[in-house]
Amino acid sequence: MNTPICDFVRDYAAKQPLRLHMPGHKGLGPLGIEALDITEIPGADVLYAPDGIIAESEANAAALFGSAKTVYSTEGSSLCIRAMLYLAQLWARANGRKALVLAGRNAHKTFLSAVALLDIDVEWLFSESDSGGVTCAIRPDTLDRRLASMPEKPTAVYITSPDYLGNVADIATLSEVCHRHGVLLLVDNAHGAYLHFISTLRHPLDLGADLCCDSAHKTLGVLTGGAYLHLAKSAPPTLCDAANRAMALFAGTSPSYLILQSLDAVNATLDRDYVNLVMSTAGQVKALRSALSADGWTGVGDEPLKITLCPKPRGYTGIEIAALLEQHNIFVEFADPDYIVFMFTVQTPAATYDTLFAALRSIPPRQAIRSTPPALCQSKQVLSPREAMLAPAENIPIEKALRRVLASPSVSCPPAVPILVCGEAIDEAAIKAFRYYGTEQVDVVK
Repeated sequence: MNTPICDFVRDYAAKQPLRLHMPGHKGLGPLGIEALDITEIPGADVLYAPDGIIAESEANAAALFGSAKTVYSTEGSSLCIRAMLYLAQLWARANGRKALVLAGRNAHKTFLSAVALLDIDVEWLFSESDSGGVTCAIRPDTLDRRLASMPEKPTAVYITSPDYLGNVADIATLSEVCHRHGVLLLVDNAHGAYLHFISTLRHPLDLGADLCCDSAHKTLGVLTGGAYLHLAKSAPPTLCDAANRAMALFAGTSPSYLILQSLDAVNATLDRDYVNLVMSTAGQVKALRSALSADGWTGVGDEPLKITLCPKPRGYTGIEIAALLEQHNIFVEFADPDYIVFMFTVQTPAATYDTLFAALRSIPPRQAIRSTPPALCQSKQVLSPREAMLAPAENIPIEKALRRVLASPSVSCPPAVPILVCGEAIDEAAIKAFRYYGTEQVDVVK
């Protein structure tokens, strides 16, 4: 498969031109990559109005993923989430419907900022498990009953799959439910770009989702910030026509051509025997998961290239395990009081698996910790997310926040899943959850 963006930039750099354009480094600098860092000069195409090399490269990606249209993002899946919701709003208005989204409560905080900016109404789906706020298990029969009970059908159902702990939703059945009710299915698939390239397809596009986003940089060999907005062949054609406009509405006007080259180059990698590479890696991950289980470690999740351990039965928090692993020069994706997450890709060196197992095995078991994570908060909605996020706010200690209204998400990334939704009243349960996860200050509406 050709790589038109990479080819153009390399040819341009090889000519050693007089760069009387941005960026200011003029192709020179200490990183050694400045010569390949360009802007939208003639021939380089324009990211969200493409008709040249970017359009050609995106068409390559669409063919690889089996989408009707794939649009590149150099600003991660956050940009794609905003664009998906804008497209859902367009679809609602075109069909004379109110923009209403029924969303899994473990949505990324970007989802909240997007619905606030777009003034979209949200109703929540809460988890049917007690795994804490990062997970939101939704059964198809539960979704079916919820949709059937709603006097006004939502524009879309929005779910996160895989979630941060590696739980993969039953997207095939959930999509059937959505389509039976005339509702779009939007999937935050940020952690699952590789799922199209396993022997049993598990990517949302393959299972019936209408729109989804992938963070290519999370699980493929792409620079940080590289992501995809995918529109399925079953999606309304008008949404494909508006996809670039949706991205441009929220995107910066100076896209990184280093990231664009990375997205372009990975197409050639995916076009080669990538399925076998992914399946080989999945086999190594499965073997490590089995070895850890035999050694007494407890795990959750069923994502093929992720291992999530529950260290409390072994007597540790995830934060403590992460600190111990850093002494072995091992750095994890995510750790909190209850979980520790390890992410693997086809680029993971073969020696990694034995090294990680040896390090974990060297940690002696202690008396089990019995505490459990707080359930997802279901507090009273006082203001809409838009009203709360755009209101004057003040930052106060959590001890003084009882009955105040949350103004903005008090959560970092990872996992960027809000403990409480903007506009909700802070009750005792919310304060308990904030304390559990180490949040000491919150922004509240004045």
